[in-house]
Amino acid sequence: MSRFRPIDRQTDYLLPPSVQDWLPESHLARYVVDVVEALDLSALTRAYAGRGSDAYHPAMLLSLLIYGYATGTHSSRRIERATYDSLAFRFIACNQHPDHDTLASFRRRFGAQFADAFVQVLQVARENQLSRFGTVSLDGTKIHANASRHSALSYGHAEKIEAQLKAEVQEMLKLAEAADQRSVPEGVDLPAEIRRREERLAAIAAAKAKIEARAKERFEREQAEYEAKMATRRTKEATGKKPGGKPPKPPQAGPRAQDQINLTDDDSRIMKVAGGGFEQCYNAQAVVDTESMLVMAPHVTQAGNDKEQVEPMVARIQALPEGLNQPQRLLADTGFFSEKNVELCQQGDIEPLIAAGRDAHHPHWLDRFEEPAPLTGPASHVEQMRHALKTKAGRAAYALRKQTVEPVFGIIKSVMGFRQFLLRGLENVRNEWTLVCLAWNLKRMAVLRPQ
Repeated sequence: MSRFRPIDRQTDYLLPPSVQDWLPESHLARYVVDVVEALDLSALTRAYAGRGSDAYHPAMLLSLLIYGYATGTHSSRRIERATYDSLAFRFIACNQHPDHDTLASFRRRFGAQFADAFVQVLQVARENQLSRFGTVSLDGTKIHANASRHSALSYGHAEKIEAQLKAEVQEMLKLAEAADQRSVPEGVDLPAEIRRREERLAAIAAAKAKIEARAKERFEREQAEYEAKMATRRTKEATGKKPGGKPPKPPQAGPRAQDQINLTDDDSRIMKVAGGGFEQCYNAQAVVDTESMLVMAPHVTQAGNDKEQVEPMVARIQALPEGLNQPQRLLADTGFFSEKNVELCQQGDIEPLIAAGRDAHHPHWLDRFEEPAPLTGPASHVEQMRHALKTKAGRAAYALRKQTVEPVFGIIKSVMGFRQFLLRGLENVRNEWTLVCLAWNLKRMAVLRPQ
């Protein structure tokens, strides 16, 4: 006869008397608490006025958020529930239960301070010699905004709806002024219907104003680029050289019919996503250390194109503390390539290895063992980079890009489950992305630490 372990739900059990006995020594929650409580959080603690009931300590709330994001629990309501259901969350919360409003308010109120904690954690990694931070990879990934693309409104469609609503309001006003209202259907409240349409008209007017402001900024930017290109052509013509290509077309002022704004999160944008199609997204950028796979600089932009992101990301790296701010080499794919970006890296004493084009699929196997002929004569920085990418050492270095920054995005999305921002607005989204990358770094550091 088979023997089974008894099922007994009636016997009373006691948890260990100390929270220190709840988790094994190597548990991620312990590591998160140890690191966070060693950080300088004086900027957070000073923000509390001391009025009312005693507040939860910022170190505990920050640890709950970091561990939550690291383990796929992003919602403040789920984190609150986990402080009852999960021993790890109970350990972090010291058997207390901050409610979801407290957690959500802390995340919104102190989002700007997450960047300081992020930098301090990188300093901890450097002090523990987890990496030399010599070669870094740059890439971007589209992450869904907390808004649907079906909530987007184009300028052309807004004008059609606006005209229709204005006509309906005029029709209802005439009916309301008429002495005989027998043509009004039964149950129709004309003042309420008029008020509802006037509110929609006000919302459409605000949306159109924002689209027009964006169109003005775009025109000023495009006009400056147009004038710079024309100045370059005139300089070439003055030296007797014929400028190549057709003359650039001057930009058109004013909004276009297809210009859109999202009524839920007007800072998000319609972007092309992997696998085809378009979604309401933000473009999340990250500079990743190739040795440790730690994120060194997170950023979020509204631009769907990556080409203009090298300059702000290099600036973010160089703003880091001593020992973190001077990588020797930057790897990036062809979406980041431009002569301007190559020159920018060279000026910052960073060797760029940015793919200047897409490689052919299935090259001959001997190509992997060939070395290009050395450069003869003076060569531009772009030509030097192209040559370096063809060498064995350059190909081996560039190959690190795919096995560092792309796996980081894959783990963040698939393992940590972060595929959509919870917050809205560009600044809030940037703060949340910093929190996500902070959680990833601590998760990664827990693996890299000496056991």
